[in-house]
Amino acid sequence: MDPLLRDWRSWGLMFAAMLTIMSNATITPSLPGLEASFADNPLAPLLTRLLITAPSLLVAIVAPFAGILTDRLGRRRPLLAGLIVYAVAGTAGLYLTSLEAILASRLLLGLGVAAIMTAQAALVGDYFAGPARGRLMGYQMAATNIGGLVFVTAAGALAATDPRLPFAIYGLAALLFPLLAAILPEPVRFAPDPAQGTPADDAEPGWRLTVTIMTVAAGLTFVIFYAVPTQVPYHLRNEGLADPRAAGVVMGAMMFSAALTSVISGWTRPWLGRIGTPVTGYLLLAAGFGGLAIGHSLGLAMASTALIGAGLGFCMPTFVTTALNVTPARRRGLVTGLITAAIFLGQFLSPLASQPLATHLGYAGAFRIGALAFVALAVVLTVALRRRPPHVTRPLRQH
Repeated sequence: MDPLLRDWRSWGLMFAAMLTIMSNATITPSLPGLEASFADNPLAPLLTRLLITAPSLLVAIVAPFAGILTDRLGRRRPLLAGLIVYAVAGTAGLYLTSLEAILASRLLLGLGVAAIMTAQAALVGDYFAGPARGRLMGYQMAATNIGGLVFVTAAGALAATDPRLPFAIYGLAALLFPLLAAILPEPVRFAPDPAQGTPADDAEPGWRLTVTIMTVAAGLTFVIFYAVPTQVPYHLRNEGLADPRAAGVVMGAMMFSAALTSVISGWTRPWLGRIGTPVTGYLLLAAGFGGLAIGHSLGLAMASTALIGAGLGFCMPTFVTTALNVTPARRRGLVTGLITAAIFLGQFLSPLASQPLATHLGYAGAFRIGALAFVALAVVLTVALRRRPPHVTRPLRQH
């Protein structure tokens, strides 16, 4: 067994990461039902889609500042405060009486997500180093998607009874609060790394450029990727698959696949490198979006989202791991905050970009554009990283 899996801190970080990633997609199966429940609101089609991505707006605004605070004040206090906000705001959709009020609660949820995500990602860098850090990011992604598989599938079943019931799933944060408080200690800040004999905040030359590339890539990836949770339920209904459970199993296939490949990516990254790993992911994402564009059955939709999940399993851990590996320890909170902001800004902008495409080109046309965009991102990322100075690119395969 990997020693990481015998470390309680690893499990605590996986649980925390699970909360942040599931914050948006959990209520995906509820969207058609919520739209029908508020049919008298002329903005219901847009507002229901924004319920998925509204937390992302607050995360995008707040995460860099949350990162700065975690660098100055420590990791535990933002993490634990974020759990409280997450539980209160996440479950508010159970009882609020208007779409506008639910949307406001989703924005508040983003505040909790920003605090949790920046603190837990910085803790990954504080607790672990080298290949272990990359493997833990893969395990985190796996735990996130296994949890997402369970929660989104459960949300589909709950939404078939009442579209508000999936909001109860956010109460999990309250249950995790005492556990995470017990097993995630405040790290010793910037202590020397005995294994290397050098200060733990050593940075790779040119680290700011690498962080910028990873931040931009993460944001653009999620602008395109988030067309899946925001548009697939409507695409399935358009194809005659109106049962919310269909959306649940399709999203579940994506999360199960992402769980498997994110573990694999942690072990294959030393061979694929920081270029090959995300490029592999982009090509899988392109294949999955292409499958959604041509598919007309539940089976093909599941196969396509499985490819999308596999692609995300290669890309997502790479963005954060690469940035943490090159960044000085004293800047880890800020850097994780910037990447977090980019990811969630991409999620927020996604329906604003995909909805006009779906309206004018149809769902198949929108997914086809997404496939082409991922191929373009693979090319651009390869060129951007290969153009770096030789003294920076030499250790690529070690990260």
